[in-house]
Amino acid sequence: MPKKNLHEVPATGLKGLRMHWKNDLVAAFSVSLVALPLALGVAFASGAPPMSGIISGVIGGVVCAIIGGSYVGIKGPAAGLITVCYAAIMSLEDGSGRGIRYFGAVVFVSGCIQVLLGLFRLGKLGEVYPSSVIHGVLAAIGIIIFGKQINVALGTSSEEESIIGLLLDIPNSLMNLNPFVTIISLTSLLLLIFHSKISYKLFHFLPAPVWVLFIAVPFVFWFDFFETHEMTFLGSTYTVGPHYLIQFPSNILDSIFFADFSRMNEGVFWAGVISLTLISSIETLAIAKAVDKLDPYNRETDTNRDLMAIGVSTAFAGLLCGLPIITVIARSSVNISNHAKTRWSNLFHGVFLLVFVLLLAPFIQQIPLAALAAILVFTGYKLAAPRVFKHAYEQGMEQLLFLCGTLIITLFTDLLWGIIGGFMLTLLVHILLSRVPVTTFFSMVFKSDTYLTRDNNGNYELWIKGIANFLGILRLKKLIETVPKEQQLRVHLSEARLVDLTVLEVMNDYERKFEEAGGDFQTTGLDYHVASSPHPMALKSRFIPITYRLSPRERKLAFFAKENDWEFQHEVDYNNSYLRAFQFFEIRPIEYKANIIRGHYPGENEDVHWEIADITFDEGALLATEVYNTTVQIVKLPFHIPKFILEKEGYFDKIFDRVIAFSGAKDIDFQLFTKFSRKFLLKGEDEETIRAFFTPELIRFFEKKDIYHVESNGEALLIFKYLRLAQAEETSKMLEFSEALVKKLRLYENS
Repeated sequence: MPKKNLHEVPATGLKGLRMHWKNDLVAAFSVSLVALPLALGVAFASGAPPMSGIISGVIGGVVCAIIGGSYVGIKGPAAGLITVCYAAIMSLEDGSGRGIRYFGAVVFVSGCIQVLLGLFRLGKLGEVYPSSVIHGVLAAIGIIIFGKQINVALGTSSEEESIIGLLLDIPNSLMNLNPFVTIISLTSLLLLIFHSKISYKLFHFLPAPVWVLFIAVPFVFWFDFFETHEMTFLGSTYTVGPHYLIQFPSNILDSIFFADFSRMNEGVFWAGVISLTLISSIETLAIAKAVDKLDPYNRETDTNRDLMAIGVSTAFAGLLCGLPIITVIARSSVNISNHAKTRWSNLFHGVFLLVFVLLLAPFIQQIPLAALAAILVFTGYKLAAPRVFKHAYEQGMEQLLFLCGTLIITLFTDLLWGIIGGFMLTLLVHILLSRVPVTTFFSMVFKSDTYLTRDNNGNYELWIKGIANFLGILRLKKLIETVPKEQQLRVHLSEARLVDLTVLEVMNDYERKFEEAGGDFQTTGLDYHVASSPHPMALKSRFIPITYRLSPRERKLAFFAKENDWEFQHEVDYNNSYLRAFQFFEIRPIEYKANIIRGHYPGENEDVHWEIADITFDEGALLATEVYNTTVQIVKLPFHIPKFILEKEGYFDKIFDRVIAFSGAKDIDFQLFTKFSRKFLLKGEDEETIRAFFTPELIRFFEKKDIYHVESNGEALLIFKYLRLAQAEETSKMLEFSEALVKKLRLYENS
């Protein structure tokens, strides 16, 4: 079987720097634009000076780029650590104003411990933690961030200290909001919400947080926040002034402090160290796995080396009273989507961040706190958005229970107990679903008769018995790693009493890795299990009933297929390997496909087979995840055509394309067909072949038809129109479009 990943993996080290500096520099510039407002906002919300976030961003970028174990992951301060940082700083504050200095010592010691964890090769332990519990902790962090920042966004204050009290006090805050502060945060929120929905690429040249700062600063001048004074609105008087602006020194050296280790003998110090080390390590290891899934070159992070590098960076940052450093998913997603190739993009981002601060200090002093609060409120909402709970429910009722249970425990206690409580809750449910005594359960996890064999044909068979859950994941991965990925491995799960989401996620990852290496990875035996959801990742056991009914839309699709004598399959299908051969899905992890219709277009020489399916995929991961459902068609061609991407182009996209042409991207225009060139963005590596392929007849065809995203990988076409599910009528129109297109392509075949 040929290897599916046809990309040449970028070189590393200095060779990679020489070969790919241009791509990495362009990507790093975009990342640094995102990093600047986020670093300031995270520091502000953590109760630290704004420069603390900048220090961590610069050190995380430079140090981790040199000694880190990841390829495209960006390091820096993260929203996921706001609550633990704030709690530690407040607990160490003794009235002397040295809380941030004591916290710097906590960060330093935490970083040193992470170095030891990496040296002792304990980075793999992050894979043991159930993903639903991680999402539960992140959702709780989102709610805490929202609760603490909403008053800043409204220009109010609250005497409540607990997060539950702050949330209950929101109606009172709304009644007493400062309209001159609220208009800044509301405008910022609207921009953040609608930024992704605006199609012009020029608007996307600057990330949404940067637009927030640019739009917020004029309000500062309009309302004159530089002097304390009163303003009237609807008969009421409100105070505005510099206390609503970020406090940033003109000389950045004035905001750099050195850690104070004088409280190392106190319990509160070590409580902060333990919480920070545990939470930051779990987060960064989980995010590293998510970033690996986005990497189009399918490279894997060396988690032990990366944890050690993050520890070194965190220790250095702590000495200068910076914030703890982890892999940050939002910035990593921006890095990958802007075609970064090597870890040098992380270094460039750190350098850019430092340059921005040195040059833009006067501008930073004019940033209103309401703008930063809006960014954080939006971040908090995304972490705990309804889609997070919906996604967990789709994976099974038990996953929703794990997520909600972890969230509730965290909100009523703290992050450390939330992690412990979520872990124990997941374990308890697994024991109950297994219906065996506790001692037997752990015996079936750690002493099961799981074994690996090889038949006479050289194919491998892995028989998994007992309990296949997160506790035994390291042992399971160790067995699978002994099998060369270019070989065939069949995993038998029929004798497993319980198979949880963590194991199924690992199986899915290995299926992709084997396929890309030219091997074959298959799982069998799940037909002997049932689940609480049709989702392929739902926990499997023999005791959970399952029911499923077709929706009205699915019934229409089934009738549509039957009427045309096509095959229809509503069940979820996890085999999406051929979709990853298209550039659109290279950095967009596919969860599954469903409602599949298969048919063919008859031809004189050979039929052209096609498939239409509803695809669920992710844009980004974890904190930055956006889940999309769309209906796509795959047309498998019996002949070869050039590789290209054809999609809608906006008026301002031409300007944008000239700007990013520095990194090698280019829109292919046709001077004799200006209507086509204005209407479509056409891209591809072999421009000469593409120009020859797009004959005047084919160009006129596209000019007259509706605009679809059409992508060729040389052997098949990917076609879709909307980033949503298509209705039956829209599906019919897409089929008409593709059939007409295939007829045009047959002319190319015969020419």
